Amino acid sequence: MGRPRTTSDEAILGATARAIGRHGPQGLTLAAVAQEAGLSPATLVQRFGSKRGLLLAFAAHATGTAAEPFRQARQQHAAPLAALRAALVHLAEGVSTPEELAGSLGFLQLDLTDPEFRAHAAEHARRTREEITALLAEAVAAGELHADTQVQPLAGAVQVAYNGALILWALTGEGPLPDAMRAALAQTLRPYLTG
Repeated sequence: MGRPRTTSDEAILGATARAIGRHGPQGLTLAAVAQEAGLSPATLVQRFGSKRGLLLAFAAHATGTAAEPFRQARQQHAAPLAALRAALVHLAEGVSTPEELAGSLGFLQLDLTDPEFRAHAAEHARRTREEITALLAEAVAAGELHADTQVQPLAGAVQVAYNGALILWALTGEGPLPDAMRAALAQTLRPYLTG
């Protein structure tokens, strides 16, 4: 019988996220993740097989938990648009410097060039769009948005605004990222607001 695991896969994937923020996926090593997680590189090899295996597990976990920030925001905010703002700002909270965003964009290179990573990225984007769409539909039902609002196209615009705000903020460095995210969302939603 093997020894019980003292560090969960989720904790290791959290350590992986922090290490990616510092090194990017290309510069990431199992040693860097192991140090961040307080484990040996051999333990990571036993669990994930390789750096690629660890990164694929990280991508799969991100996809599997894509709805979580939206679920939490719904619990904290009764109004759908407040929940939407909170969820999108929360998604951006892990990035505090342009260099950290560069690590995430390095992952985008994997997503665009490797079919296994692309499948996870596409599913993550789809699930995020579904959550945005659902909150916008709830906002229409609650009277926060005009009754004739086409929520599918607006959800696409919100998702584009979110991703665009990340890139523009990284390039300009103007103000805190949460403020930039709130401003981009406000501008996108303004024509559809009832109040």
